[in-house]
Amino acid sequence: MKFIFAPKIFLLTCFLFVSSQLLSQNNPLLTEDAEAQKQWVDSVYNAMSLKEKIGQLFMVSIASESGADYINKAKKQIAEEYIGGVIFSKGGPGKQAKLTNEFQELSSTPLLIGMDAEWGLAMRLDSTFALPWNMTLGAIQDNNLIEEAGAAISRHTKRLGVHINFAPVVDINTNLNNPIIGNRSFGENKINVAEKSLVFMRGMHREGMLSSAKHFPGHGDTDADSHKTLPTIPFSKERLDSLELYPYYPLITHGLTSVMVAHLNVPALQETPNTPSSLSKSVITDLLKEKMNFEGLVFTDALNMKGLTDNTEPGDAELRAFLAGNDMLLMPENIEVASEVLVNAFKNNIISPGRLAHSVKKILQAKYKTGLHQQKLVQENFLSEELNTVRDQVLLEELFENALTLIKNNKGVLPVKDLEETKIAYVNFGDADGSVFLKELKKYAHIDWVSAVRLNDLQEKLAYYDLVILGYHKSNNNPWASYKFSSGELHWISQISKENKTVLSLFSSPYALSELRGLNELDGILVNYQNHPIAQEKAAQLIFGAIEARGKLPVSIGNNFPEGTGYQTNSLDRLAYGLPESVGLNSYKLGRIDRIITEAIDKKMTPGAQILIARKGKIVYNKNFGHHTYDKQIPVSDTSVYDLASLTKILATLPLIMEQEEEGIVNFDSTLGEMMPVFQNSNKANIRLQDMLMHYARLKSWIPFHINTIDRKTRLPSENYFHKTPSATFNTKVANEMYLRNDMQDTIVNIIKDSDLERNLNYKYSDLPFYILKYYLEAYYNQTLHNLTQKKIYKPLGATHTGYLPTSRFPLEQIVPTEIDKLWRRQLIHGVVHDQGAALQGGIGGHAGLFSTANDVAKIMHVYLNNGVYGGKRYLNEETISKFNTCYYCEKNVRRGVGFDKPQLGSSGPTCNCLSMQSFGHSGFTGTFAWADPEEEIVYVFLSNRTFPDSTNRKLIREDVRSRIQEVIYESIDF
Repeated sequence: MKFIFAPKIFLLTCFLFVSSQLLSQNNPLLTEDAEAQKQWVDSVYNAMSLKEKIGQLFMVSIASESGADYINKAKKQIAEEYIGGVIFSKGGPGKQAKLTNEFQELSSTPLLIGMDAEWGLAMRLDSTFALPWNMTLGAIQDNNLIEEAGAAISRHTKRLGVHINFAPVVDINTNLNNPIIGNRSFGENKINVAEKSLVFMRGMHREGMLSSAKHFPGHGDTDADSHKTLPTIPFSKERLDSLELYPYYPLITHGLTSVMVAHLNVPALQETPNTPSSLSKSVITDLLKEKMNFEGLVFTDALNMKGLTDNTEPGDAELRAFLAGNDMLLMPENIEVASEVLVNAFKNNIISPGRLAHSVKKILQAKYKTGLHQQKLVQENFLSEELNTVRDQVLLEELFENALTLIKNNKGVLPVKDLEETKIAYVNFGDADGSVFLKELKKYAHIDWVSAVRLNDLQEKLAYYDLVILGYHKSNNNPWASYKFSSGELHWISQISKENKTVLSLFSSPYALSELRGLNELDGILVNYQNHPIAQEKAAQLIFGAIEARGKLPVSIGNNFPEGTGYQTNSLDRLAYGLPESVGLNSYKLGRIDRIITEAIDKKMTPGAQILIARKGKIVYNKNFGHHTYDKQIPVSDTSVYDLASLTKILATLPLIMEQEEEGIVNFDSTLGEMMPVFQNSNKANIRLQDMLMHYARLKSWIPFHINTIDRKTRLPSENYFHKTPSATFNTKVANEMYLRNDMQDTIVNIIKDSDLERNLNYKYSDLPFYILKYYLEAYYNQTLHNLTQKKIYKPLGATHTGYLPTSRFPLEQIVPTEIDKLWRRQLIHGVVHDQGAALQGGIGGHAGLFSTANDVAKIMHVYLNNGVYGGKRYLNEETISKFNTCYYCEKNVRRGVGFDKPQLGSSGPTCNCLSMQSFGHSGFTGTFAWADPEEEIVYVFLSNRTFPDSTNRKLIREDVRSRIQEVIYESIDF
């Protein structure tokens, strides 16, 4: 059962303290095998000399990045001063593991290894994992996630041979000018800080890590840094007990293993003015140990900090700290001198044998508790892999997603709903990179990055936009980095928000908002806390309604936004982005896809490809491979636009017919004669719409319309049909310098009308139904299929890279070529449709002609998978999709739905034969594939140009690459 903290527990604990009736707590250092622990502790202690016992009190600092002289000095201290522990600072994990093993082998008594890893090993080490800072975690409402954060950090520290992590920070940050705590605090609300600290600690303990609450008695309300000076906490005992000390009570009650005492001047608690709390008996012994009944280890903060060393002599601070009640003396300035001072103090009866035994045995108890009586070496193999796992990445995404806090949302400006009618600009501020945010925004809509040197010029540009998204990006390197707006930025943001509907997305401390004038002018404010790439991705997803806003401010921003502010939003069912494990897929197993497609490219089955997998409404695999062509000049990217070939059928024509069926304009029994008068007296007059779309209507599979346009003598495109330049009668572009005669469209219809039907009624795949439906739809709406699909489907969806006639919207280098046509067009087919019939239709066919990216195709497929809804808009009814996705003639060996392809009924077909019969999709001649499975909630998109440079290249098809990849997807399902 997960522990759920209730505020009343805190109130009860505080009440007990105030009445001096706090119940005695169990020693948090004791283990379940307490008797065996005692025997080990006593045996080790009794075998020690006085110098060895004194040495156990010290924990020295070492950076694994240090040079040989510094490391040799540490080794000498281990061997000659018998130090009790090492706190590692900056460096790398491999070096630290190696040093840890060297140090442990050298030490006569196992060393207690410590680190400051408040948000992970990355606080000190390179190439290691960083979780969000405490301020970010403080915004999260699901405390189970905070426990998992504490556990994850502890798995990493433990794997590196660390036994105590000096965390959690339990300071209550009530001073926005605090220079050293700030983002390291869970916030200003004592209950929230206490709850978060408690569950974080529980996660640490779950993984066998010693915890250390800091900075006792409270460093949250100061504007000075104890690393540089001695800050004063000028409050009364009552205030300190009710606020600063508040989080310590539940942590002590639930097994806190250590406390770190800060260097603070706290007059209300100290017997002598200006005595640092770390040297104060009244703070450590009288308050912490006796009144609060804390029996765990007590550490000083670093004894080399200016808050302490400015007023003490070498050795003096260490002795005073020990006499005040500290057990371990952290980072002494001169351990040799300090050790000698303490040895002499013992010999002179200043330190009693009982007092020394008390602390040393507690230290040994802690070492036993961490397993140092059995194992003290670190396995150095696979260290990097085990410190950077997919499990950690999934948690990181969850934490940032749950932290995002929407503190202002005038008229529901977020999430953005109407993409068709909303022209959006992005303007960046701050001195850090915001490219990830912009890239993620562009996955949902067309976004223009607008900039200018002068404010007036920027305002003039922004006047044409319906919504302006401001991204404020500050350094994510550490929680102490400056978060403040410049005076110029404050003015610009104020002016922009006065004239435009404006949303500010803040990738920095919420305290930055305290100086922002014109907060009332902003329509939306989203606080993301950090400029981490994942925070940028999740913020963009929230802005467009792929994920919900759940966070609440952990601190107050003036009077406008009190602590706890946060609007919750609902998802608009747009596709989100994340890791495979977040939806029950296995990243390692999916890695086989990379090998399959890489092999396909190496064997020249295709120059490149886009492959996308979505599950449960989240795109979790979206990769690009290879290049546009074999000359490897242009690598495939997310925005490379592919010719979809026959995917056009289900992504353009079919949804329009489905809409008409819903509206009663047509039905499955509608005949071609009824739909198009030209067919009334033909052999096709009585063909039913349903039969035609199921390829069960005796239609020819294909008619090579272009053959008649080739001059029989020259074998070149006939001048009777084509001109090199457009004119009034030759204005249908087929390819470069190839413009078709206008009356060809009527010719195509007539050829289809007059074509023979197949002798027998069997399943036969045919393009002709979609030729026919193109002309039907354009006649019915008096619009081109290009305009119809843009208006009804792609613009509302935010499918900004989808449509016909790609060169009208994209540069040629963004469009992937399909073939070097040596038979008809005699040129590179690039930027125009590959299919000859669609080319004769000016690139706008019902069966082919559509260009897109895998990301956009997934959006349309998700509409089908999500019962017709996307972005808060209903495109189709659930019943309609089900009706068209039914195999009505399965008993006649027709696998097709109405327009959709379906899994094979036998051993061969379009899929891996490993998925639900409820699934559906289509494939395309150029090497494309799109498939949706309602049962497993999976969308799979594969785009390639296997036809380049020659469409007779069928290696991709023969090797069954698309189906093999689909099989890997289903083998990768863990749950």
